[in-house]
Amino acid sequence: MHSLRPLLRRPIGALVRPRLWGAATLALGLSFSPLGASDASVKRSVVAESIQTDHGAFRVVRTVSGLEHPWGVAWLPDGRMLVTERPGRLNLIDGERVVRLSGLPAIHTDEDQKTAPQGGNQGGLLDVVVHPDYAQNGWIYFTYSSPGDDDTVTDDSEVATATALARARLNEAADGLQDLQILYVQSPATNPGRHYGSRIVFPGDGTVVFSIGDRGLRRGSQNLQDPAGSFIRLREDGGAPEDNPFVGVPPGNLRPEIYSFGHRNNQGIAIHPETGEIWTTEHGPHGGDLLHRVERGANYGWPQVAFGVEYDTKQPIGIGRGAPGVREPVRVWQESKAPSGLAFHDGEGFPAWRGHLFAGFLLSEQLRRIELRDGEVVGEEVVLDGTVGRIRDVRQGPDGLIYVVTDHSEGGIYRLEPLGARGGGLARAD
Repeated sequence: MHSLRPLLRRPIGALVRPRLWGAATLALGLSFSPLGASDASVKRSVVAESIQTDHGAFRVVRTVSGLEHPWGVAWLPDGRMLVTERPGRLNLIDGERVVRLSGLPAIHTDEDQKTAPQGGNQGGLLDVVVHPDYAQNGWIYFTYSSPGDDDTVTDDSEVATATALARARLNEAADGLQDLQILYVQSPATNPGRHYGSRIVFPGDGTVVFSIGDRGLRRGSQNLQDPAGSFIRLREDGGAPEDNPFVGVPPGNLRPEIYSFGHRNNQGIAIHPETGEIWTTEHGPHGGDLLHRVERGANYGWPQVAFGVEYDTKQPIGIGRGAPGVREPVRVWQESKAPSGLAFHDGEGFPAWRGHLFAGFLLSEQLRRIELRDGEVVGEEVVLDGTVGRIRDVRQGPDGLIYVVTDHSEGGIYRLEPLGARGGGLARAD
């Protein structure tokens, strides 16, 4: 068996320099929704009184409802919440007040907003993360599907699309964004529709890391001249760091922003609170969803190495389940579950769960608790199973509790609350 090497094809466009956008430019965006008040509602509602786990019991409380395909959630230092909706809306939740923020860039999104199983477009406004030093710099980072020209599409689409990373600040009135900078746009843009990624993390070394899916075309994942199917590592203000793994590597035209490659579509990323390792969940094809540690310069094999089969024919994909030079996954879920959202718990909300990883799943509608030891999975438990629906995002809130976001036309945000004495080991330390 030959060592698996990346395919080298034609040179691709260069990194995007940060671009500043004014209000007149922003008004031309493809995605438009009335600004100001949102349809979302902030009202606490218990949806499950008691769920028993291996370490005690908790209740499930819906905190926000009326969101259209929410995708990501983040908190400002003062406790206000940011929530993205895939149709191209960013909401600021302050107490019971929900404000739809203006000032987003042009975003490509479908009008019908079907889910992926319904054949819908997966593009739109995706992840949102607050910079770790937000109190000093005010930066909010987000990913989205950016519209481009049609010269790189292979069907009759009128535009190509690309995963993009931008940052902006909240204006003084807290009703819109200002100082918008587009830090990166995937090039080449490709057919709209599938596998944009995309989650964002800050490793703490002055860089930002985010995922781009294979865009449904597969071949880019093994092509180091194409960022599709890769983890991208940039300086926090844009541009590739000099210590990225493929900077200066012969023949000299490899993409300097690529950190790891051979991925299919990663929609769960989390930083280990003790080791600083980047962990990720990855969508397999039909079966074979994966849990990985993301390592510098590593090849994760897709599509030559796969653990699932083709959707329609159910035939194997690639050369098998392993190859020389390919990182093996930490965990394989053989049955399709569609992972999205990933978070380590290191708060006071659930002391018995500290250090455990929580993975959300869309298709199986599950939240799974994963116990790790020395980089290996030593325990796993389903803690939500169809309770709230398709789980798109998982986060630990500033209160130390676990939150999940559901991907539906009437989606919501849900909080897991320990049940005190009845919760046993899950009871709050305070």
